[in-house]
Amino acid sequence: MRKLACDADIIPVVLGGEGQVLDIGRASRIFPPHIRKAITARDKGCAFPGCTMPAPWCEAHHIEYWSRGGVTSAANGTLLCSHHHHLIHKEDWHIQVQAGVPWFIPPPHIDPHRKPRRNHYFQL
Repeated sequence: MRKLACDADIIPVVLGGEGQVLDIGRASRIFPPHIRKAITARDKGCAFPGCTMPAPWCEAHHIEYWSRGGVTSAANGTLLCSHHHHLIHKEDWHIQVQAGVPWFIPPPHIDPHRKPRRNHYFQL
C-alpha cells in the first residue's frame, strides 16, 4: 500500500480538530499559513529562553532540520526571532517539545551540564 501511495504521489497529512492540516510531511519546506498559525497559538512569540519578540516578528523554524529529513508540521516547528534563529543554526543548540512547550538545550560551551531551558515570558 505504501509503495502504491508513493508511486501515486499521495502525501500523508495530519489533521487538527477542525480538519486543518497540521503536518504536510516533506511536501514543502516552507511552513504554510495554517501550520504557522498552529505554531503561533502554541508559542505566542520567540520560544528562545528569555526572548520577548512577538510572533509577527518571528520565523518558523524546523526543530529537526528540513535538510536532515525533518518534516513540515506544527510538532516539528517553533517560532524564533531572526537573531535566535541564526544562533540556533550557528551554535550547537538542540530543541525538544515536551508537553507542547519547546525546551532548548544549550551547547556545552554555554552550559557543560546542558540543562534544558524554556521561555517563560509567553507561557503563563
